[in-house]
Amino acid sequence: MRAIRKMVNEALGSMHDHFSALYAPCGRPSIAPEYLLRASLLQVFYTIRSERLLMEQLEYNLLFRWFVGISMDDPAWNHSVFSKNRECLLNTEVAAHFFKAIGEQARQRDLMSADHFSVDGTLLEAWASMKRFRPKDGSDKPDSGRGRNPDVDFRGQQRKNDTHASTTDPDARLYKKAKGDAAKLRCMGHALMENRNGLVVNTRVTVANGTAERDTAVSLLEEVPGRHRVTVGADKGYDAAGFVRRCRERVVTPHVTQKKRGSAIDGRTTRHEGYRLSLKVRKRVEEVFGWLKTIAGLEKLHHERVDAVFILAAWAYNLIRIRNLTTTS
Repeated sequence: MRAIRKMVNEALGSMHDHFSALYAPCGRPSIAPEYLLRASLLQVFYTIRSERLLMEQLEYNLLFRWFVGISMDDPAWNHSVFSKNRECLLNTEVAAHFFKAIGEQARQRDLMSADHFSVDGTLLEAWASMKRFRPKDGSDKPDSGRGRNPDVDFRGQQRKNDTHASTTDPDARLYKKAKGDAAKLRCMGHALMENRNGLVVNTRVTVANGTAERDTAVSLLEEVPGRHRVTVGADKGYDAAGFVRRCRERVVTPHVTQKKRGSAIDGRTTRHEGYRLSLKVRKRVEEVFGWLKTIAGLEKLHHERVDAVFILAAWAYNLIRIRNLTTTS
């Protein structure tokens, strides 16, 4: 934790001017943004499922107090005050600034490749109930019963994204990965990973549909700095003529797993040794998603700001990876 705290302090120090512009000079004092972000990282590192439990840990856990930067005598914050302050701070812009600062530290240590990448997407179960997946025209039957969990009978109804929408999370889509899988309200998280050490370079959260993975992969590759030729590894879901063509137009060599039939990848790509190496390394992006879902708690979302929460979890993953790669025994 000492090595991680040092990297976090360096990143937060580079964001001092950005934080100063977010707060008004008058009004009641708020929780310092440095405290909010450090505490949020602890919640990810230690799989703490709620802000209430995080504040409970902060009351007596000396490690947590030291990492956040508060003294032994300072009281912990109220969990609702912490949540409201973090919601105001943790937007996509702030998250992207911090993510960029952590990535810059990795580049200074020569831990990131600028030429070889892997991309993939994963489904994230939305913070929304199927009972709130209602017709857009308001033609549904009224709920029977009262209270927070009323009885809703949608048996026999045809429920589609074209005609229905979630009143809790309008961005969530009814989606399933494969035949036989249960359709749930979901969104999709995407990650671009560099192949040298498996660090996350960029992330994105989109609606869940059949083309989101390929479309988002292209947009993530467009944000890679420089105009030199790069490679991108991906599974066979990306073996589509449109994706391969768009990659080549952007000076990106698609190292995509070939389909058994109708593959868009030909001998121009597969004859090189680098193609086989990319297919071997690109599987490590699944380790990123596994960590985000099991340790960072993104198996089922509990927040509305999905973009920022997804980036926050990617910060934490990169911090641990950098610590492991640079700390000597």
